[in-house]
Amino acid sequence: MPTAVKSDFEIVRRNKVYEEVARQIERLILNKLRPGDKLPSERELAETLKVSRSSIRDAIRSLELVGLVEPRQGAGTIVREVTAGSIVNSFTEALKHRRELVSELLDFRRMLEPPLAARAATHASEDDVAEMEEILQRQAEKQRQGEAAVSEDAEFHYSIALASGNSVVLKVLDVLMDLLRDTRERSLQVDGRSQKSLAGHRRILAAIKRRDTEAARDAMRHHIEDVEEIVLNEFH
Repeated sequence: MPTAVKSDFEIVRRNKVYEEVARQIERLILNKLRPGDKLPSERELAETLKVSRSSIRDAIRSLELVGLVEPRQGAGTIVREVTAGSIVNSFTEALKHRRELVSELLDFRRMLEPPLAARAATHASEDDVAEMEEILQRQAEKQRQGEAAVSEDAEFHYSIALASGNSVVLKVLDVLMDLLRDTRERSLQVDGRSQKSLAGHRRILAAIKRRDTEAARDAMRHHIEDVEEIVLNEFH
C-alpha cells in the first residue's frame, strides 16, 4: 500500500473493531479518494490496521449499507458518487434492514427463552438458583448507582440456559445475545428500562424457585415482549 495512504490509518485498539475500521476507511474516502477509485485490498487493509480480514469485511459491508462503496465483479470495492439523496436513501434502507433483523432476532428469543425458563424451573439446582439470586443482587446494586447493568442482564439469561441443562442451547443464546449486544445496551439506557428489566428478572426467578413451569414460561415471554416494545420503538 502506498505510504501516503498508510499515513491516513491508525492501528485499531477498540472493542468494536469493525466500527473503528469503518470510520478510518470512511475518512480515507472523504479525504483522499474520488468516486470510481478502488479501495486497498482486504489483505492490505488488514495488515495496515492490524485487524482480522473478517473485521475488514464487516466494515466494508457497513459502508456499502450507507452507500459509500460498492463491490464490482473483477474490480474490487469501488468508491461511489455520494449525493445528499443517495445518503438519505442508503440510511433509510440500512435502518429498515436493521429494524427487520432486530425484530427477527427478538422473535427468535421469544421462541427460545420461554421454554428454557420453563425447563429451568424443573432442572435448576440450589446452586443454580443461588447464582441467579447473586446476579440479580449485582444488577440491583448497579441500578441503584445509575448504571445500566448490561453484563448482569446477559448473565441472568445465560444462567437460565445453563440451568436448563443443554450446552448447545447456551452456545445458541451466546451468539444471539452477541448479535443484539448494541441494541440491548441502548435499550437499557432508556428511562425506566433497567428497573423494568430487574422486575422482569425477579418474576422469572420467583417462578423458577417455586418450580412453576408455566409461570416461568409466561414471565420470560412478557419480559422479552417488554424488551421488544422498547427496542423497536427506536426505529420509528
